Amino acid sequence: MGIWPEGVGREVFQTLDSTNAEAIRRASKGARGPIWFLTLEQTRSRARRGRPWDSGKGNFSASLLFRPEGGPEQAALRSFIAALALRDALVEVCGREDIFSLKWPNDVLLNNRKLAGILLESGSDASGTYLCIGIGVNLANEPDPALIEAGTFAPISLRSVIGTKVDPEEFLTSLAAAFDRWETQFQQFGFVPIRNEWLNHATRLGEVITAKLMDRTEVGTFETVDETGAIVLRTSKGLLHLPAAEIYFGTEG
Repeated sequence: MGIWPEGVGREVFQTLDSTNAEAIRRASKGARGPIWFLTLEQTRSRARRGRPWDSGKGNFSASLLFRPEGGPEQAALRSFIAALALRDALVEVCGREDIFSLKWPNDVLLNNRKLAGILLESGSDASGTYLCIGIGVNLANEPDPALIEAGTFAPISLRSVIGTKVDPEEFLTSLAAAFDRWETQFQQFGFVPIRNEWLNHATRLGEVITAKLMDRTEVGTFETVDETGAIVLRTSKGLLHLPAAEIYFGTEG
């Protein structure tokens, strides 16, 4: 396993409502981070757009709190860093590189099924801007299918594929070390190497996808991710740069 990064805090709970909620509570009390919060059981998990997330016992639920330099646009790019770090940690614990891929903007797939999700939440207080990166991984079991939105990926657990149980605390060490490596590279070289590496592992690059926005739906070929992290689709109307959307594969979600 990786070595815990120097200068990074860690707190482990038996039970917690939400690791992101805990990180936000700590930020409101002036905590600067970086600090990881891990819970072995999460009772009020949530995903993007306020959807519920069934973390389940034995699965991984953790959040990183820190105060990145730069504005909101730079903070949002940490979703790509988190995705790369998460993939690296998964490869390390199971020794397989070929089974994992990345789905824009914030999912990690295992054999084309959803294994993990990333949720970014940010805010400001007297100490400045803070960022919480919540990560959930189905290490041991899969969520209740009733909680899965129609048209999205079926869930999968890591144990169902590799046959062994991964300890959440050991996984956190691998993840924290990987995140520290990618964050250091981002600080030194900017988003370009992060973007390039993410695209190396992107699922359905060059294929037709559907992007659902608040007011419309767009269908086009997944061309790339631009320098701001927006997904780029080639459509009948030309190239579209979409900073936020729900992505479905094929011509309809």
